[in-house]
Amino acid sequence: MSKAQRVMPANLSLSEKHSWRVLRLYHLYRLVIGAALALLVSSEFDSQLLELAHAQLFRSGCWLYLILNIVIIISARQPKQLAQVFSLALVDVLLLCGLFYSAGGAPSGIGTLLIVAVAIANILLHGRIGLLIAAVASIGMIYLTFYLSLGHPAAAGQYVQVGTLGALCFAAALFVQGLTRRLHASESLAEQRATDVANLEALNTLILQRMRTGILVLDEQRRVLLANQGANLLLGHAELSGKILDPHCPELIKRLQQWQHNPSLRPGNLQVAPNGRELQPSFTLLQRGAQHHTLVFLDDSSEIAQQAQQLKLASLGRLTAGIAHEIRNPLGAISHAAQLLQESEDLQGADLRLAQIIQDHSRRMDLVIENVLQLSRRRQAEPQLLDLKYWLHRFVSEFRDSAPADQQLHLQTGSGSLHTRMDPNQLTQVISNLVENGLRYSAKDHGKGQVWLNLYRDVSSDLPVLEVLDDGPGIAPEQLSHLFEPFYTTESKGTGLGLYISRELCASNQAHLEYKLREGGGSCLRITFAHPRKLS
Repeated sequence: MSKAQRVMPANLSLSEKHSWRVLRLYHLYRLVIGAALALLVSSEFDSQLLELAHAQLFRSGCWLYLILNIVIIISARQPKQLAQVFSLALVDVLLLCGLFYSAGGAPSGIGTLLIVAVAIANILLHGRIGLLIAAVASIGMIYLTFYLSLGHPAAAGQYVQVGTLGALCFAAALFVQGLTRRLHASESLAEQRATDVANLEALNTLILQRMRTGILVLDEQRRVLLANQGANLLLGHAELSGKILDPHCPELIKRLQQWQHNPSLRPGNLQVAPNGRELQPSFTLLQRGAQHHTLVFLDDSSEIAQQAQQLKLASLGRLTAGIAHEIRNPLGAISHAAQLLQESEDLQGADLRLAQIIQDHSRRMDLVIENVLQLSRRRQAEPQLLDLKYWLHRFVSEFRDSAPADQQLHLQTGSGSLHTRMDPNQLTQVISNLVENGLRYSAKDHGKGQVWLNLYRDVSSDLPVLEVLDDGPGIAPEQLSHLFEPFYTTESKGTGLGLYISRELCASNQAHLEYKLREGGGSCLRITFAHPRKLS
């Protein structure tokens, strides 16, 4: 790389885009001047040129100036090196100096063209290089005036004019350079502000897209002008921007029309799918001139309910932790007394049955207390990098070693490595609970329990997924919304905390537990694990 190429960015006065624009105007200016001079020496004014001392030289110089500029415009419309721009300005100044000499010096007015050429050159060049062009023009005019005065003594009186023209060349160069520096500073400031605005807009867009609250902007025809990722996810659509909202979410349109009819009323919750999330919409009017837009916020009310439930359980846990000791002592005494009664030889069948009922319910009460205590003192998750394939093979092997003959656990894993970060103890608790539930429901229909563990990588999210499948009766549709609620159970002996605790343990490890209907009957509890690098 040449030295001219290396210094080019430091010596260009304006940005590349503006430099080419100025350069094109410079080409056009020189072409117009050359054509005007050529027309001048070819018209009726040609007879007046005979009075010049170097008329033929001036005539040839005008045509040479026009032809040379045409060649330069065709061959080098966009010089890519500083040396080329400098050479172009230098050649233009030297040609004009030649015309200055052949036209008779300062009275010809060519000196004015030299000032304009120096000014334009200093738009593209600055610093010493720009002043060098002004120096060449000034020295050229002074030297040619001196040379002209040797043959024409009358030219000796032009020194004052020539000196003034030379001073004007330097003044024009300095003035244009100062003005160009200001323009360059203004341009840099504008570009910086444009970059800041673009960065701020990108940041706002990122924040908007990452918000869990769904945000929609609708025009008067209810066309979606903007929809963030949260809105698309909550409404169950891949992309809503640019679409009319009416056919995609009629329930939301009903809430919007109710709000437009009476803005003081709070819109009711809506559900976009039979088993989907329950959403709480809110609306705000946006007015931009004559246009009226509507800003829609969508909140997942299930998350709000979950937070309230967690607060309630935390309070219950603290209360239970405080009275567990007082409850467990008499409960233990009752259970022990029932056990002693069962060992008595005087009890008949009915009495033994009553003692067994006391024992069973004491055990159930103790289990409820233990589960609630577990909620109140649940320890912080300690995630570790787990190879899910290896971990599941070991879990299944240990289960099969201790499981009775009427319980079977099957495992199917996909290809490739599947890793996640999760607390192994909490994962064991979750999988054990899900497998026990599946075996229990499977045994209801088939006499023996079977559960299938299916591990694979989700194609859309690239996350590990584990499905716990059973061939039991499944969950009734009316029970699905309450499935993960604490203390909700469909069995007389259940506590209703197993699935709730499992989901909470998954959430503490940034995994997600959900229920899916299984094709052909049965249930599917799906765990979507976190990416091993995304857990924080």
